[in-house]
Amino acid sequence: MISMTGYAYCEKTGQDLSVSVEIKGYNSRYLEIYINLPPWLSVLEARVREQIASSCGRGKVEVFIRAREQNAPVNISVNANAARAYYNAINNLAHELNLEEKCDLSVLLRMENVLEIEKNRDEERYWKEIEPLLLQAVSAFGNEREREGKHTTQDIFANLEKIVSSVKAVSAYVPVIENTLKENIRFRFAELLGDKVDENRVLAETASLLLKYTVSEELSRLNSHLVEFRAEAERNQRPGKKLDFLCQEINREINTIGSKSAIIEVSAEVVKMKEALENIREQLRNIE
Repeated sequence: MISMTGYAYCEKTGQDLSVSVEIKGYNSRYLEIYINLPPWLSVLEARVREQIASSCGRGKVEVFIRAREQNAPVNISVNANAARAYYNAINNLAHELNLEEKCDLSVLLRMENVLEIEKNRDEERYWKEIEPLLLQAVSAFGNEREREGKHTTQDIFANLEKIVSSVKAVSAYVPVIENTLKENIRFRFAELLGDKVDENRVLAETASLLLKYTVSEELSRLNSHLVEFRAEAERNQRPGKKLDFLCQEINREINTIGSKSAIIEVSAEVVKMKEALENIREQLRNIE
């Protein structure tokens, strides 16, 4: 099993470009991927998303890619129209205020949009630097989720064994339940009829009540669900949805056994099974 929660961080510092990749995973019913990139790297979002989607089946995944660039090639151009407009406006203002000061070049260069700066950025160049680091982070993220998934699996199986043990205990009480029903019916007939008890009538009434109160069929189905649960957990790395469905079926059978139970020992085992199943369902919220 693989956990949906995990964390990974990788960074690389180069002469011209420093990059870091951070990945966080949370529980979610579906696969939700959130990519956070510098605006000038937004063209790479689809590639990053593809890498994450190929390694995650379910969960909320947040990816933060940060980049700091030094010595990037830069193109600088002058917007002559903007400079001319600023120059004329400033000189006209000086004339209106009877000032002899004139607009000089240092003032114009500080005005907005006079100098237009554009960095030359090659998408493929950046991707060659980011992709290996991203793959390293994805691998570390996967290892962390697998490690946590193993611990979760152990806990789930431990609780599953508790249910199996309680099922065995309840199964041992089935003959007791049947004999108790039979003796109760025989006692009531004896109270009403004395020595004239019809054994066939006793057996017929017992059979009728057994249909209502016996838990043999529920135990059989419950055992089947438990076997299927373990098999699915062992053969499928991402069994979360299937196991959640099986938990619903297991819960249904446990509730039915509890509602039919007339023996305090069986009721106690039902409580144990419910507690163990709730622990399993809580753990499954973290499994893909």
